[in-house]
Amino acid sequence: MGKFIITKRTNGEYQFNLEAANGRVILTSEGYATKAGCNKGIESVKTNAPTDARYDRKIAKNGAYYFNLKAANGEIIGTSQMYTTADARDNGIESVKENAPDASVKDETI
Repeated sequence: MGKFIITKRTNGEYQFNLEAANGRVILTSEGYATKAGCNKGIESVKTNAPTDARYDRKIAKNGAYYFNLKAANGEIIGTSQMYTTADARDNGIESVKENAPDASVKDETI
């Protein structure tokens, strides 16, 4: 089972990473001004992760593949790491779908 890890950035913003069961980061959030906002972001990932239409499959300028997970309103709630192939990116999406809905939350800011 995956887990969300809440951390604090050097600029004071909160963020979360979703880790797969193997400990690899598969999704990273934007920065949030408050921990409550960060927790709402996690809930949004849990809600939206199972829906394939919420994934925006992208190719970076350097040719690497990645994806954004979007909420129903179109706002980006998480971005993947960079992948070398489209298949690897698609496997990352499947990992988010599998891990996010039941992932635990670990707050490392306490």
